[in-house]
Amino acid sequence: MKFYIALLVMGILTQNFTLSKFLGICPFLGVSKKLNTALGMSAAVIFVMLLSTAATYPLNILLEKCGLGYLQTIVFILVIAALVQMVEIVMKKYMKPLYNSLGIYLPLITTNCAVLGVVILNIENITGYAAYGFGFAHAMVNSFAAGAGFMLAMVLFAGVRSRLEAADIPKSLQGLPITLIAASIVSLSFLGFSGIVEGMGLM
Repeated sequence: MKFYIALLVMGILTQNFTLSKFLGICPFLGVSKKLNTALGMSAAVIFVMLLSTAATYPLNILLEKCGLGYLQTIVFILVIAALVQMVEIVMKKYMKPLYNSLGIYLPLITTNCAVLGVVILNIENITGYAAYGFGFAHAMVNSFAAGAGFMLAMVLFAGVRSRLEAADIPKSLQGLPITLIAASIVSLSFLGFSGIVEGMGLM
């Protein structure tokens, strides 16, 4: 149970995919202007991460048994692309306003390195956390934690950007410069969580 808690804490806080590993920066900067779009994108990413893990974990075992481990990345990308297409079709039919507000960033989940990163990291964790018996359930928890961390980063940054709109920003910093400065400050705030897993005695 402690290991599951450690995976959640690491994925959400200490090893946040966006603010610590800098994965998924494109949607983080592009869809975080409004809270509702940030939440919608985050929910879609969590869903795709969980489905991708559920599909790629057994596929990786099959690839390894067949001696085709070198095809891992290509197969994972194809699986993620298919899942994103499925999510896009469902959202277009049942959640039209959210689909329209996400625009081009929804199909970009296919190339969101955070999604590919989490499925590859899960495979690496089988060896890295062998002492804890890292398996399918751990991989699913790790994927959920990564997605929840992505959502936390998106929601926090959406709040920051809403405050920026009302701020008196020098002309030379308006637009992308102040956005990147704000993103770096938000990411620095997560450094305060480093060592929390060890401090709590979770691992």
